[in-house]
Amino acid sequence: MPKTFDSGILGTIGETPLVKLEKMFPREPSQFFAKIERFNPGGSIKDRSGLSMLLEALRNGEITPGRSVVVESSSGNLAVGLAQICRYFDLRFICVVDAKTTEQNLAIIRAYGAEVQVVDERDPETGEFLPVRLRRVRELVASIPHAYSPNQYANLSNPQAHERTMREIVEALDGRLDYLFCSVSTFGTLRGCAEHLRREGLRTKVVAVDAQGSAIFGQLPTRRLIPGHGASVVPALMDPDAADEVVHVSDLDCVVACRRLVAREAILAGGSSGATLAAAERMLPRIPPGSVSALIFPDGGDRYLGTVYSDDWVREHFGEVSHLWKD
Repeated sequence: MPKTFDSGILGTIGETPLVKLEKMFPREPSQFFAKIERFNPGGSIKDRSGLSMLLEALRNGEITPGRSVVVESSSGNLAVGLAQICRYFDLRFICVVDAKTTEQNLAIIRAYGAEVQVVDERDPETGEFLPVRLRRVRELVASIPHAYSPNQYANLSNPQAHERTMREIVEALDGRLDYLFCSVSTFGTLRGCAEHLRREGLRTKVVAVDAQGSAIFGQLPTRRLIPGHGASVVPALMDPDAADEVVHVSDLDCVVACRRLVAREAILAGGSSGATLAAAERMLPRIPPGSVSALIFPDGGDRYLGTVYSDDWVREHFGEVSHLWKD
């Protein structure tokens, strides 16, 4: 393992910009800031998680460059992040994805030299791909010599990475933050942010943004169109006390918020970013005047051009709904 990578590409992970949303809620007497995680080198907040998990595994000897095989399940963003990190550290990487993973993401993963296994059958009990993906990861780890799975759903190095994410936000706002809106999937980001806030004694209200039809907070799992937030099983990292409030948003909510965001702020954001914005908009009547809110935008919209930003795709799944985002 290299002693340092600060001068390499992985040294650019983190310190992403915090952008004030000037036009989104122009009549609101409060301030809203977006943490733009697409500026990580792999294009998403998952770069932080991936680097934290693999660095810990390298430090404790669980993986060795040139010999170990990293095997992980991902719907897209972590796969890209891990592919880049594994290429840097000379680790073979096998990623288990599913039929919802976009061709663009698959192409990026393969460009880094990673191997892809696509799961195209759904779990009969939940109707989702995730349980099948996880089962396939276990099979691969059991059958491949020197295989290791970071297991983003249970690895404590995942939330530990996001204590830094939260610290960056707090420092940029000089410690004044009334609300944090954060989408949930593995629960790594929200848990890490909440733990930092508690340790620093800040009274920020943490709002978890989950998908309708996600099992994380006890809903009956149903099929969802937009990946990145929500899960069909409750992740091991889930801490029910980490969030002060939970807001569930629909796939259509995500699409509308993403379209409004790019129209008003010229920010091309991903689906879970739209979910976070939709949750903040829903809570506007209850946010006291003068409050400061931060919204974590996990990735950019360039990987959603065939879905969220495709008029044909939107019409196919929701009908003609463009009036919902046009001023």
